[in-house]
Amino acid sequence: MTEQDDLSIVNPGLVKKRDVSLPQVSALTSPMLDALTTALGAPRDVLATDDQIEHVWNNLPRLLSRIPSELRDEGLVRLCVSVAAGLFDSAINYAWNAAIIELREKVRRFGINIIPQITGHEFDESKLLDLKDSELLSLCLKLNLISVDGFFMLDQCRDIRNNFSSAHPTIGQLDEDEVLTFLSRVSRFALNDLQNPRAVNIQDLIAAVKESGFSTDQLRVWCERIENTYDAQREIIFGMLYGIYCDPNQGEHVRTNSISVCRNFVAKFTPGVRSLLINRHQEYQAKGETERHKASLLFFENLSLLTLLSESERHSMISSACKTLLSVHNAFDNFYNEPPFAERLLNLTASLAVPITTQTEFVETVITCSVGNRYGTSNAADVYYVQMIEGFSPRELQIMLELPRRKTVVAERIASSSRCKNKYAQIVRMIKPESVPTSLKTLVDKWTKP
Repeated sequence: MTEQDDLSIVNPGLVKKRDVSLPQVSALTSPMLDALTTALGAPRDVLATDDQIEHVWNNLPRLLSRIPSELRDEGLVRLCVSVAAGLFDSAINYAWNAAIIELREKVRRFGINIIPQITGHEFDESKLLDLKDSELLSLCLKLNLISVDGFFMLDQCRDIRNNFSSAHPTIGQLDEDEVLTFLSRVSRFALNDLQNPRAVNIQDLIAAVKESGFSTDQLRVWCERIENTYDAQREIIFGMLYGIYCDPNQGEHVRTNSISVCRNFVAKFTPGVRSLLINRHQEYQAKGETERHKASLLFFENLSLLTLLSESERHSMISSACKTLLSVHNAFDNFYNEPPFAERLLNLTASLAVPITTQTEFVETVITCSVGNRYGTSNAADVYYVQMIEGFSPRELQIMLELPRRKTVVAERIASSSRCKNKYAQIVRMIKPESVPTSLKTLVDKWTKP
């Protein structure tokens, strides 16, 4: 048993590759080629020279070893025979045919039935077989079955094959180094065992998202499928899920499924995905699609992507959250109702810097609610207020310290209620001395010193 066999037992998913060892044929083919050309009265140089044949033959095993054993079929056998016979034009034609056959197989493994969802055009087995080589290469590039480098190199091979192989009347001959370069590119970029992405059936994904709430296992399976596809299709999928989430006609379980999938990938969102989301968001706003725009804001908030929004939109979101929180705070049974609204404001301000234009409103809201009224403070909400106060910037600290001197609700409460006054002093004592600008130390001392 070889070392590679041992590896395949330890890791069954590892593709076994056996080094190729070719027999020495020069002693047989050289006299045969000489006799053949002499018998036909043709010059010996109509075929590759013995030195050229030997050079390619000696380097051929290394190139063939790159190719998985299951792809070493009769086409590669004919390739070897062509090299041994000095028929370099036939050799590259056999190599190219093998490449085209394998690229078609890659497309089949990707999923022929899914390609129309990506290209927007009908596609089936007959259309695959009818594709010109250049069209097949372009499709493989679009499906990420070959890289940009691979497309460039294989497209050059296609051009060489059309002009220098036995498939068509040739315009010249290739030397031994050019043949080896051709074979190297084909083996590297087409006849390889690299893991090809499998497409996600978008129609099935949409149906699953809309059917019912995802179970943990169902969410995991779909995330694995999306993970194993390629960037271009992921962009399509995330754009689709964003659109579904923002659709006011969709049920709550549909929106939950959509955001749950996106949340698993938000850290991997490419610049293309982020640009797509922002463009769609601005489009909703420009068209006056209020419901979709509101849902879009929630989408960005739930994925902690608020930094992608404009400052004016961030101002609007934080200002609206502050007004809602104050409204709940001033309403009946506020101690019970405040916590979720306080938590939302914390989440908003934790994921982005508060715009200067709304800092005063933000600080006044947080301090007003944290100070509370003469009956007390919502303890369940105050844990969120404390976190926001601890994160105040120097400018926000200044606003906080100046509140008792301004005509505000909280100033009136501090002046008229000993409980509110003591609570405000407690808040000021939370400020770390090193965080207090020199210009504000007098105000801090007023509330912290006996």
